[in-house]
Order: sequence, then C-alpha cells, then structure tokens
Amino acid sequence: MILLCGGIPFLWNLSGQISGRAGFGPEYEIVQSLVFLLLATLFSAVTGLPWSLYNTFVIEEKHGFNQQTLGFFFKDAIKKFIVTQCILLPVTSLLLYIIKIGGDYFFIYAWLFTLVVSLVLVTIYADYIAPLFDKFIPLPEGELKQQIETMAKSIDFPLTKVYVVEGSKRSSHSNAYFYGFFKNKRIVLFDTLLEDYSALNKEPAEGEDGENEQTKSKTKNKKQGCKNEEVLAVLGHELGHWKLGHTVKNIIISQMNSFLCFFLFAVLIGRKELFAAFGFYDTQPTLIGLMIIFQFIFSPYNEVLSFCLTVLSRRFEFQADAFAKELGKAKDLYSALIKLNKDNLGFPVSDWIFSMWHYSHPPLLERLQALKDAKQE
Repeated sequence: MILLCGGIPFLWNLSGQISGRAGFGPEYEIVQSLVFLLLATLFSAVTGLPWSLYNTFVIEEKHGFNQQTLGFFFKDAIKKFIVTQCILLPVTSLLLYIIKIGGDYFFIYAWLFTLVVSLVLVTIYADYIAPLFDKFIPLPEGELKQQIETMAKSIDFPLTKVYVVEGSKRSSHSNAYFYGFFKNKRIVLFDTLLEDYSALNKEPAEGEDGENEQTKSKTKNKKQGCKNEEVLAVLGHELGHWKLGHTVKNIIISQMNSFLCFFLFAVLIGRKELFAAFGFYDTQPTLIGLMIIFQFIFSPYNEVLSFCLTVLSRRFEFQADAFAKELGKAKDLYSALIKLNKDNLGFPVSDWIFSMWHYSHPPLLERLQALKDAKQE
C-alpha cells in the first residue's frame, strides 16, 4: 500500500517541508534525509506497535512467557526508539557524506565505514547499550563459575568475566551468549537459563504475595532452567562456535556480502529509471537510492542469501553440538536441549521443507539423534 499510494515520495516531500521551515533548503540533502529517516522510523514504530502488543500481551501472555507490565513495555519501547535514533542518525549522516565526497570509489570507503561501525557496535553493545535495558550482575563465586572458568581454560578461551542478566523481568525465554574481541571475552547467562538463579523458580518473599500473584499465575513451568552440568553443556556448545571459527566466518561472509552490495549500489545508483519507478522523477536522493536498491532491488538476492546462510547456520549448530560432545557433554547437552525446548514450549516435530527454509537451528529431534550415539556410549 505504501508503494502503490506513493508513500515514500510523500514522506520525502514532507521531510523537505519540515527541513525548509527550519532554514535548510533543498541543497541540504543530508538534513532532509535525516528528517525522512526519523519520520520513517517513527511511522514504522507506531504501525508496528499493535502487532508487538498483541505478540507480548496476547500470545506470549497466553503461553506464560510474558513478565512485563504495560508501563514497562511502553517505557522499553520509547527507550529503544531513542537509543536507535542516537545511533542511526549520526551513522547515516556520515555514510551519506562519505558517498557524496567519495568519488568513483565511494563504495570502498562506504564499506570500510560500515565495517568499522559494526565492529564498534559489537564491542560496546553488551557494556554500554544492553545495560540500558537489562540489569547485568557478575556471576557469584561458586561451583558453577569455577566450572565455567575451568572449561574455558581447557580450550584456551580468553574468558575475563561471566555475567547473569535478569531476563526474567521481561520474558521467561532463556538464552546464553559470549562477546568481545581478542583476549577480552565475556560470557552472559540469562537467569532463566539457570535453575538456581531464575526468579521464576523462587517463592515470593513474605509480604510480597499481592505483588507477585500475577507473576506466579503466569509461571506455568515450575523449576525452569537447567542444572549446572547442563548449563556447562550449553556453554560448551556456544564455545564450540568460537573454537571452530564460526563467529569469524560469519563476519567474513557478512562483510563480503556488504562489499558486493555497495559495489552493485555504485553501479545502479546512476539509473534514473529506478528512482522514477518509485515516484522520484526530478530528484535522485542518495538515501532513497540506498532504500530502493538495498530493500527492493536486492530482495530476490537477499532471499537466496538468507536461505544459504540458514543452511550454513544449521551446519554450524551440528558442529557446535559435536564439539560439546567431544568435551564429554553429550549426555548433559541432550537433557539440556529437551529442557530448553520444554521451557520455551517448542514443538518437537517439524515439516522438513518448512524447517529447511526457515530454521536457523536444526529441529530438536535431529539434534538429539546426532547426540544419541555418544550419549549411549
């Protein structure tokens, strides 16, 4: 409907009127582009809000995952929008400026700029951005922390810190990941992954019955999470991705694709018929060119690429499972996968064509079958 009704040129002209009233004429294309981007993301956030509310307070609520209040949800949404704009607008303005002054080889400079930005964001996300939304606390000293450090040391993983994030205040879904470059790796565990730490497993303190009644009624799966041995098996799988170079391979593939896209953008940006097809007959704004080419022209290519990356991701998941198996964690990973599937209410049976196209992780039964022989041994 947006394409058919000319929504993109309408929003661009509206952005020009707004920037013009602020004293920035048509020659200030970057300013108009930033106004356009702000309006477009605001429109996207507002129109996406009903679906997000339905997903959180109807679907997730129905199955006992949602732990948010309506006030927390809107506060979170506003915070996400502000943080996104604080990153998106400066990065976009610099990218447009580089394209404008880059000459014939602007696509190389644009690619290098996006590479640096992505590496910086990966580096600072967990330390400075994620804590704006969730509380991160160091994993207390104890048996689990000692076992994690021992396992990391056994495979030369340069672990510096282990954190627990209070994911249970937002959702009862569980997760674990690691981040950091070179010799500064950190592991993050969701409290919902840990049977001993999950707030959903704890009884309300005396005098808090009324406050926690709603949360108790939502919690369908008592004793959520995994035991320490199972948590170690899950981490063994995650560390397998690092040891086998999956993270580096994904970065390389992503950057090769990014370079190819910028190169093709440089080839196509001069084609006026592309702009005319989307309602831009007299002007060819760079930001609109980026949107048309990256979002629409590349759409068939992106579908094929997505399928290939999905196939590769499933292959990586099997390899990471096999790595955990080599660490002697097959039995614990087997039981952990069943628990996590149960906690997240995953459906164990999948149509093979649907899963082949959509699932970045192999279906549960295929992963269990791959682990079964080692488990029996």
